[in-house]
Order: sequence, then structure tokens, then C-alpha cells
Amino acid sequence: MSGQPLSGCRVLERSRTAASAYAGRLLAAMGATVIMLEPSGGSRLRRAAPFVEETGESALFAYLSVGKRSIVCDTDTAEGQELLQQELREADILIDDTPVKSRAAHGVDPEVVKQINDRLIHVSVLPFGATGPKADWDGEEINLLHAGGEGYLLPNGLSTELFPDRPPLKIYGNFGSYQAGCMAALGALSAWWVVDQVGGQYVDVSVQDAVLAVGAFALQRLGDGSLEHRLQRSFKYGGVFETQDGYIELLTLEDRQWASLVQLLGAPAWATEPEFSDPLERSKRGAEINEKIRGWMRQHPSDEIVDKAQQLGVPVGKYRPPAEVVQGEHERARQLFAAGTLAGGQSALFLKAPFQFRCTPLQGGGQVPELNELAQEASS
Repeated sequence: MSGQPLSGCRVLERSRTAASAYAGRLLAAMGATVIMLEPSGGSRLRRAAPFVEETGESALFAYLSVGKRSIVCDTDTAEGQELLQQELREADILIDDTPVKSRAAHGVDPEVVKQINDRLIHVSVLPFGATGPKADWDGEEINLLHAGGEGYLLPNGLSTELFPDRPPLKIYGNFGSYQAGCMAALGALSAWWVVDQVGGQYVDVSVQDAVLAVGAFALQRLGDGSLEHRLQRSFKYGGVFETQDGYIELLTLEDRQWASLVQLLGAPAWATEPEFSDPLERSKRGAEINEKIRGWMRQHPSDEIVDKAQQLGVPVGKYRPPAEVVQGEHERARQLFAAGTLAGGQSALFLKAPFQFRCTPLQGGGQVPELNELAQEASS
């Protein structure tokens, strides 16, 4: 991937979790050479749901590992420890989620790693971080989403209206882990940026902290003495609405957006009443406004609403199924997806990255690595 933003950067990844694997995925998307150091049986992510229907392989692992390389490095053995040290000497960044108590035995204790390569950026990604009273705690996605406070605020908005008795939930998939992966990738790059000035650094990332950062506004309100709750967490008006053929989300925070929404609705008499020109009055009558909007939305198809709303400057987005997203006009124009190859040889589309570089288009795609492929290539 010559010419990519991170061309020449060598990353080692020891990942048991989606959080650390996603950090490596983001660096790989920018052109870094990311080498997964896997145990002899392969990463447990290779066996994680959901699965590709045609092949039975892990779709999660395929997404997290495409474009990376794999080598077996079983640090329970002397041979594996020697290989690890060799790889550490040549690496720029190490991403590791080995539990704190096991690090010394596996040769990834921070002090030992620093002695091997004092320019290495060592990124630790653990459920509750590598320091403090919870450093040795484990946690699944649902635990971490609630430990970070976001689970307490779910479901909300339309979901609460439809299912008022439903208990707190988790966001589908690995939302919290991906937040931590972003934090780890950015932390790694920030430290690597100044390696010539300060040398190697140890970066401690907590998934719980990453989830807490998502709820920054709720924390801010808590500081003001207001405890946000899922039953009240919604916009005064706007939010998710059912249309003739699906769902859209509408947001009008500014007066100009409200004026455009009135145009979108056809300037009905109720919306042009003088009191609705006052944002405070609109907030007080949010439930009434939403009821009016719902009636209008149900009479129109989603695409028609979105097209006209975009012309008028109304912030609206359509909820779309995955197949529609992959083939979407907007996504194709931004070249968000690239063809890659699954471990079984089948072609598939992969999201390159949730970002772009203006001057250097990301290549994306690649191959989902077979277990220990690097060693097999070296011996052939």
C-alpha cells in the first residue's frame, strides 16, 4: 500500500477483543503493515458471530482483519517468546489486550517491552484500563456499555414510545469496543507522531472510558444537576418517524431548520401560527408538533421526504438496510467500500474506513489472512 498515509509503519497486534482488533483495522486502512500475532489455535475472533452464511467463517473477524497479515506467535513457548522479541524490535506500534496479570508470562510487560524497543508505542486496550482497582476485571460488550453509562440511556425516543416497559439494552454489535478502538488508534498515532522527540510511550486505553466519552453531553448535564434518563432522553420535537415505507430521523435545532421544515410539511396553518416562531414555545409544545409531523410522515415515502428535505436544508436521514447502504449512491460517490477476499476465496465488499483523506484516497480491500500465512510464505 505504498503512498498511503501510514506506509512504512509496522504494527503488531495481539487481540482477543474487537476493541484492539478494530484499532489495528483502522491503522491497516491507512496503509500500515499490521501483523496479527495469533496463538496456535488462532484468534478467538475467528470464531465470533455473526458468520458469513455461504462459508461459515466469522464475518466480524473478516471485517476486523482484512488487509492484515497473520503469524502464529505462541508466547507459552520459548520459540514463541523469541519470535515475539524479534517482532518487537522491528515494530513501530504494539496493540495489546493481554490481561495485566498475564503480561509478564507472555513477554509483554510494559517495562520488558520498553527494554526491547525504547521507540515502540505500546498501546494497551482493556475493559477498564491497565491501572486502578478494576485493571484485572474482564467485561463483555453489554457490561462495558452499561459501565460507561450509555446503556442506562437506552432505549429512548421512539423506541421508548413503542416499548415503554422494555428494560435498558445494549446497542447492536460492538459499539463500545469500536469507540475504544478509535481511541486506541488515535492514541497510537499521537504518540508515534512525536516519537523522535520523546521516544516510545505507553498508552493505556479503557473501553469504559471510551464509552463514557460518548455520553459527554449527559455528563455535562449531570454537572449542572440534571440527571438524564432514557424515558426523558429525546429531542423536544423531531427524532425518529415512521414513513410510508420505513423510518427517517429528523433534527431541527436552529430557527432556519424549523422554517425549512415548515416548508417541507407544506406550510400547514398550525405550523405558521405566530407562537411557533419562538423556539421556547416550540419546545413546550414538542409533543403536539411531533404528533402533527407523524401524521404527515406516514403519508409519504422515505426517499421523497429525504430528497426534498435536503433541497430545503432540513437535516434528515433515512434508516436503510445493509444491502441498500452498500449500493447507495452517496456511498459509491465517496468510494466507501472496496472489494476484498474472504479466507475461503470469495469476494466481498468491505468498508474501507469511516473517514477519508482529501489528498490520498484509501485503497481498502485486501485479503482476510489465513492463520500463520507469513510463516507459510517464508517456508515456501
